[in-house]
Amino acid sequence: MGHRRSHNPGVTIETIDVPVSGGVVRGRREGDLSVFRGIPFASLPARFAAPGPVRPWPGVRPATAFGPPPPQSTALGPAGGPAAGPAEGDDWLTVNVWSPDVDGRRPVRVWIQGGGYAFGTSGLPEYDGAVLAAGGVVLVTFNYRVGLEGFGVVPGTPANRGLLDQVAALTWVRDTIARFGGDPDQVTVFGQSAGGGSVAALLAMPRAAGLFRRAIAQSVPGTFFTPALAADVARACAAELGVGVADLPAVDPEVLPLAGDAVLAAIDRHGDRWGPAAAAGVPFAPVVDGDVLPTTPWRGLTGRVDLLVGHTRDEQRLLSVLTGRLGTVTAAQAAATAATFAPDPERYRQALPDPDRLDEVVRSDWLFRMPSLHLARAQLAAGGRAFVYELTWPAPGGGGIFGACHGLDVPLVFGNLTAGRPAALIGEPGPAARSVSAQMRAAWTAFATTGDPGWPAFDSGLVRLFDAEPAVAPYPERLSAEIWPDPPEVLDLIAPGG
Repeated sequence: MGHRRSHNPGVTIETIDVPVSGGVVRGRREGDLSVFRGIPFASLPARFAAPGPVRPWPGVRPATAFGPPPPQSTALGPAGGPAAGPAEGDDWLTVNVWSPDVDGRRPVRVWIQGGGYAFGTSGLPEYDGAVLAAGGVVLVTFNYRVGLEGFGVVPGTPANRGLLDQVAALTWVRDTIARFGGDPDQVTVFGQSAGGGSVAALLAMPRAAGLFRRAIAQSVPGTFFTPALAADVARACAAELGVGVADLPAVDPEVLPLAGDAVLAAIDRHGDRWGPAAAAGVPFAPVVDGDVLPTTPWRGLTGRVDLLVGHTRDEQRLLSVLTGRLGTVTAAQAAATAATFAPDPERYRQALPDPDRLDEVVRSDWLFRMPSLHLARAQLAAGGRAFVYELTWPAPGGGGIFGACHGLDVPLVFGNLTAGRPAALIGEPGPAARSVSAQMRAAWTAFATTGDPGWPAFDSGLVRLFDAEPAVAPYPERLSAEIWPDPPEVLDLIAPGG
């Protein structure tokens, strides 16, 4: 470990050299933190391959800029994520570290970003780790492959390459984080949306066993695919490019995401084969392949890792705004939503006569709320500890149309209330926003440090409600919990004519 000061006219920059696998990286002090960006944690021996060891570099590698994002979708435009920048070779698998004290031994939190398994990169301003690290933890973020690159089923390649990337990143953390002042025995993995689904998947993956002590899963999606469904999606993507599915690894990485975008744009025409996945506009998800992911999280938990899990009250609202559904859903459309996704459509229709409300609640329950609840139930059934929360504070941005919507937890948990696109949900942060953010950050940090976020475990029947006036109460979505007695099933390919 080395500390250096470089002097430019009127500027003094303190840099820090740390040896890692591959060589030495040079980060820098930013305020009271040591920050390192763009450190390779793995390499790709070939396109669509499992991650391999880091390739060594000569001399000292600067670690002051984020690595390039992996190839990814831009179909959702400004709301979905950044345009995929030019990839520098296959140097996508990089990690970033914020540390209060490189000579210390502090709890570690490792973030997995969301993005529908189709987009996402760790370099977004909403994922800046400075606020969290200033609270006394070592904060780690990283890139993993998404879309076809990460989750497409292609002959001759391993399934769930995005999950394998995550395991490689966590292995790097276990082996290396002590050099950055982190305690490798006190690692908490946390993520939101597809990142929360990834956390859930890691809990059921033998390859991830022992790599983290605690897990925080925010808004866990219930979408997990059979190999048959994922392979059919990959074939459809290949057809959009005019190639065979086995030729996908040879497609230019900047062109490859366009196939997923084209399939997403025309996903309705695949509804007869993809069923609810098409109706929800979800072309990519982890694959229950029997090897990398032996089973779904709801059937594969061991209970050995402490779990904090929850969701927002109005998960679907953001998606309804972005797709133009909000305020436009007809009775026939709402009935079709209930028939497609709900185990008891009639009970939903009786309880929620307003079409917009029916559509929103059913979609919220199917995609995020009930999968999150059932993950907590599965944890208890496995003999583990689970803590449950619901974010009920309504976002004031956009004139209040968003409610407590999907993604609102990201700026609150990171404390980045004015940076990044999700901050637009909050607008100009007032006292309530700062209070809810402080509540969530304190709870997440306490859980990562002690295993106790500050409210009773879920076996008591109680959950934490995050709002301007916080509360501990019985789980509030009782109707939905009654309608969904069983956890999500693996989404399968619908046989033609079936």
